[in-house]
Amino acid sequence: MMVVVLAVVLSACAAGPNPAAGSAAGGGDIAGFWLGLWHGIIAPITFVVSLFKDGVNVYEVYNNGSWYNFGFVIGAVFLIGGSHGARCRKR
Repeated sequence: MMVVVLAVVLSACAAGPNPAAGSAAGGGDIAGFWLGLWHGIIAPITFVVSLFKDGVNVYEVYNNGSWYNFGFVIGAVFLIGGSHGARCRKR
């Protein structure tokens, strides 16, 4: 039973296809690596704002796929992992 619950919980986290990739809704530009990097860095602040504003999302839906994802992860790691590594450095 526990395996089934774990499988359901993990499958809920699976990424799906982005139907907007390749064509921006509203005529705007598709988010790429650099915008993904920026969104990864500001993700904690954006998350807090998104709790109170309906029009604010943590993740840009209209992105170019892998490069945006890579930038987002690098930005998040830079923010979270970089500051942690500096504090935990041995002397």
